[in-house]
Amino acid sequence: MHAITSLGAAAEYFERELNPHGSGKHFRTKCSNAITTQNHVELNGDESGRTENHNVADSGAVLQLPILQQPILQLPILLGMLGTIVLWATLTPTTFAERTPNIVIVFTDDQGYGDLGCFGSKDIPTPHIDKLATEGVRFTDFYASQPVCSASRASLLTGCYANRVGIKGALFPAAKIGLDPAEHTIAEVVKPLGYATACFGKWHLGFQKKFLPISQGFDRYIGIPYSNDMWPGIPERGEGYPALPWYNDAEVARTIDDLDDQETITKELTEAAVGFIHDNGEKPFLLYVPHSMPHVPLGVTTRFRQTTKYGTYGDVIREIDWSVGEIRKALEEEGVLNDTLIVFTSDNGPWLNFGDHAGTTGGLREGKGTTFEGGVRVPCVMRYPRLIPAGSECNQPAMTIDLLPSVVELTGGKSPELEIDGKSIVPLMRGDNDAVSPHDAYYYWYHDSQLQAMRMGKWKLHFPHGYRSLQGRAPGNNGNAVPYTNNIPIELSLFNLETDRNETVNVIEGHRDVAEKMMAIADKKRAELGDSLTKVTGNEVRGPGRM
Repeated sequence: MHAITSLGAAAEYFERELNPHGSGKHFRTKCSNAITTQNHVELNGDESGRTENHNVADSGAVLQLPILQQPILQLPILLGMLGTIVLWATLTPTTFAERTPNIVIVFTDDQGYGDLGCFGSKDIPTPHIDKLATEGVRFTDFYASQPVCSASRASLLTGCYANRVGIKGALFPAAKIGLDPAEHTIAEVVKPLGYATACFGKWHLGFQKKFLPISQGFDRYIGIPYSNDMWPGIPERGEGYPALPWYNDAEVARTIDDLDDQETITKELTEAAVGFIHDNGEKPFLLYVPHSMPHVPLGVTTRFRQTTKYGTYGDVIREIDWSVGEIRKALEEEGVLNDTLIVFTSDNGPWLNFGDHAGTTGGLREGKGTTFEGGVRVPCVMRYPRLIPAGSECNQPAMTIDLLPSVVELTGGKSPELEIDGKSIVPLMRGDNDAVSPHDAYYYWYHDSQLQAMRMGKWKLHFPHGYRSLQGRAPGNNGNAVPYTNNIPIELSLFNLETDRNETVNVIEGHRDVAEKMMAIADKKRAELGDSLTKVTGNEVRGPGRM
């Protein structure tokens, strides 16, 4: 990706030194991965002619170097040439066999675990996302850190549990806080490495300039600063909300005034993402696409209306799938598809009380706004063929907090100086035979820093708390929600997710030892990050940025 000393110069050297008369057989190179044949040596790059780690100025050209005809001289000359290439490569910043990957993260809003073909959906065709899974890895036990918008995004971008960085719940337009610029985002990890960076979509970590993406490591930003329902278009909110702004970098380019304006959001974000890829194909880049959909109110272009069995919600998911396909096509056109880590996942589970305008949990218990599996377990697929075996599946727990440290490992970037919670899951991505989750446990906070649940291996422990549920009542329809029953109590409960991923049978009586071990571990985490349920103030909470 980064320009290196000219391959043409190396070719001229070989031709001048090894056969000044220009006769004989030829040495052909496009860099890298040496393949020898009877007549030539090939160093194959990708389809664009780029090296594994560098953008070659004479990309796509085939360099031909004469080799002396005499059979007795061919082997030592070939070995000498290859040795010279290896030596020359070691003098460059990185070797031919290495290439820091581009990073593309597609992050949907309120998409359910069961809303993709590769996760069991029979009603919503998602061929492009399914293809990522076929060519990469499907994480079956992947989690958002919290079942709500802002907190979930804070974790993905910083590698921290959201309460460590002081982000709770969903920030509203009147909020005077945001993600503290002192925090190190995933964009700021790769910027010093020469990466171009962009965020196209829903930010939701503060709308004031000091909190916007362009102040948090991103070169470009297009999208909305908070959820697409935080506007006057919701009748019961009326004039309590300002017009929904559409940002271009730090400036409001226009406002989204009606449902017609919402219909083109996915298309516009996709066009921005594709343009960014084409503008930066010759350098490394990080592209973050946090879609505002399928959060209500749903918006979809006419092209995708009434194209699925699931109704408008399914149509929205299908358009997001199309968006993934367009991003993939742009990567192919730039010749960098196989040099790009693509991650597709969601910020939390579905908003179930919206009924046919919400997704499905795939049978998991409850949804968004709860720490049951339906609220925090999310679909996740990754593709990066230079690391990830095609058609693989990972059943180990992992979480969005682990993406930043994984990017650090893959790119050679520097970890944030401030404490983070995530750990690299590269061994899981790679499919190492002995790879297990890098964490002893994962923790799930919600509301005002309530530590409601944790997972350790196959075990999920819920601490006593109140949760919301429809309790079997019919949900809403056509964009209208029905109210939840709130503050339903759950006692201390232990579930074996290996045999009961739907969290239906509390097995704590038969496994008190497991529960006690988990509670002891949880006490240590409470001391660090707090827990309002037990009135513990964490000693490592840094707090948000403030106006």
